[in-house]
Amino acid sequence: MGIPNIYRIIRNFLFSNLNKQFLVFVFFLLLSGIFWLIMTLNETYEQDIKIPVKVVHVPKNVVITSAQTDTVRATVRDKGWLIMTYLYGDKQPFLKVPFRNYDRGHGHGTVGAADLKRLIEQELEASTKVTAIKPEKLDFVYNNGEYKRVAVRWTGRVIPDQLYFISHVEYTPDSIDVYAPRTKLDSIQYIYTEPLNLVNFRDSLTVDCRLSHPSNVKVVPERVQIRFHTDVLTEETISGVPIQCVNLPEGKVLRTFPPKVSVHFVAGVSLIRKLRPEDFTVVADYREIMDSHQEKCNIYLRAVPHGVSRATLDVKQVDYLIEEE
Repeated sequence: MGIPNIYRIIRNFLFSNLNKQFLVFVFFLLLSGIFWLIMTLNETYEQDIKIPVKVVHVPKNVVITSAQTDTVRATVRDKGWLIMTYLYGDKQPFLKVPFRNYDRGHGHGTVGAADLKRLIEQELEASTKVTAIKPEKLDFVYNNGEYKRVAVRWTGRVIPDQLYFISHVEYTPDSIDVYAPRTKLDSIQYIYTEPLNLVNFRDSLTVDCRLSHPSNVKVVPERVQIRFHTDVLTEETISGVPIQCVNLPEGKVLRTFPPKVSVHFVAGVSLIRKLRPEDFTVVADYREIMDSHQEKCNIYLRAVPHGVSRATLDVKQVDYLIEEE
């Protein structure tokens, strides 16, 4: 079938008596719809619109530390077609608040209700009426560049799979700059992340976290990367840990039998490879021996390396001999 034949079939279909009536109906339906839309948009309506806000012309030595209100919600009354341009067209308003005009000094600035309404009306057409604004006023807090660098800490629920534990936590960056009024800066020791919820993982895990901070405090940067390094828990015994004597007076020597003991503990595989007997501290107390007058003396595990848990001695009492030097 050639193109001329196809064209003839389509022309005959469109311009048959029945289809002519249908096309006329569709034309007038569209025309009536256009008139209805014009009349509808010409009516007066009230509508909430969101207006972005930004404090502008901030001096170079000033840092806004408060969480600025990034939008205000204004209820406006005007013709429907104009409201549509506020919502979707090129007339969407943007509110710029000059810093110096509303700086109240002492690290605080505010835009009152009357000024806020006036600033919004300047961004709208003259025929548009503002009937309500939320919030009713804008406040901002600033300082003159005062800051300090503080460490980052994670918060929340971070639990690896069974037989695994978190051997090391790495922050990137490990500290951030905090801008705040001097009274708050002095009390801030750490900046914590928003609560995390990470469970049942085995391999080392990297997460991107937003930082949580008090009001009227600015942190730079606002996000950090945290890497949780995992290791496999295992039970181990290390032998040859020397027994030391504490509270021993001059001229005295305490000899224990045996002079060295074993320690049972739980730790990660990578840590176990690095441990030495000297990393553990086992002691006998001379004063306790003198007070008890027992044939055997008690020994205590006083210190273990970081990352070691559930450490116990293989014996808790040993024979001893006190000698004069």
